[in-house]
Amino acid sequence: MGGDGGSAMKPRNAHYNRESYQLRHRLTRYLVEQHGFGAYAMESGFVEGWMADDWVHGGQGQPGHVLANGMTSLMGLWTEMRAHLEWMRQHNLDAARPVGFYGIDLSGSDISPLPGLDAVIAYLAQADPEFAVDPSIREIASAFAVPSAFSLSQALTAYGQLPSERRDALTAGLAELAARMEGRCLDYRQRTTADTYERAQRALRLTIAIDANVRALARGDQESLFFNRDAAIASTVEWILRREDRIVLAAHNGHIQRWPALWPGMPPASTMGMHLADRIGEDYLVIGITNGTGQTLNTSADFYAGKLFTDLEPPRPSSLDALMAASSDGPFATDLRRLSPTDTEAVRAVSQQRLGTLYSDVSPLDAYDAIVHLPQVTAAEPDGAALADSPHEVQQTFSQWTQ
Repeated sequence: MGGDGGSAMKPRNAHYNRESYQLRHRLTRYLVEQHGFGAYAMESGFVEGWMADDWVHGGQGQPGHVLANGMTSLMGLWTEMRAHLEWMRQHNLDAARPVGFYGIDLSGSDISPLPGLDAVIAYLAQADPEFAVDPSIREIASAFAVPSAFSLSQALTAYGQLPSERRDALTAGLAELAARMEGRCLDYRQRTTADTYERAQRALRLTIAIDANVRALARGDQESLFFNRDAAIASTVEWILRREDRIVLAAHNGHIQRWPALWPGMPPASTMGMHLADRIGEDYLVIGITNGTGQTLNTSADFYAGKLFTDLEPPRPSSLDALMAASSDGPFATDLRRLSPTDTEAVRAVSQQRLGTLYSDVSPLDAYDAIVHLPQVTAAEPDGAALADSPHEVQQTFSQWTQ
């Protein structure tokens, strides 16, 4: 799957579903074992992913701690993800060619700049010990840092309460750090290594993207949030592909599709998939997922009160999900590039896809190379050890869901 050079495969239609995790695990094993793919990259924090990568390469630590802290946005808190990481670790112990783990996303569950900023400060202490980072930068960033994705609204409120001069000082301070890192690139690489420099620089760029996003949200600009995030994670994937020949990339359909994100009430936004298709061309192979019925991620406000999942109704007629559901009672995959003329016309007639419980306009033949249909999806199983190592608010919210 994929050709020589940079290539990527990516399936997910909703977060935290057992069947999606299992599908990604099986596809990863196949592509790594049979086709030499060298890395698994997922929609999780870039900086936090360093911990998961160290562990799958034989590093110390308990898997529950890695699941809770080596991934963001609740992505690691499930037994299905534990099975995936444990397989990667065992593979790396046995195989001649190890497989790496990467997070591609903004750190701090997309809202807190502290993980990335702290990584940069730690790097500068090594590369430039005589340089003192202005402590006010971290102080301001700490004002809206939050322990988990459940505190998103609190983080935005805290940022909105910052005086404008404090917000501007954070933005200016990050820009100055970026200029210093860029200007002293050659010196820093010699004092440390090229790899550690590049990781720190990428962490800083993603932290700057977080700052841009919270500034946009504070002025009521949700549109920029979608543009900024997908451009940033596409750049991270491109950075990974300079290190790895072929990668398995797991992210939501709404990110990976070669088609604009068309969310209700929002103008079209360029997706990660559109950026990657533009940058790496035909080596970018996109596998989308459709669902039938079951349970899916709850996108309503009561998600934050513990209702993590909601019932998934049969797909809307004329949607891509309905077309796939009508084709078979069981799970199956179809290659959109090799359809019969009749099937091609049937897919071309589809104009919508389901993303969780929402529907979005799409041209499937342009957006995807293949589709995997899962007729029944269920909630993934929480991992007790991961929850025990999670912030209190995560434990509390999960306990409300499981009661």
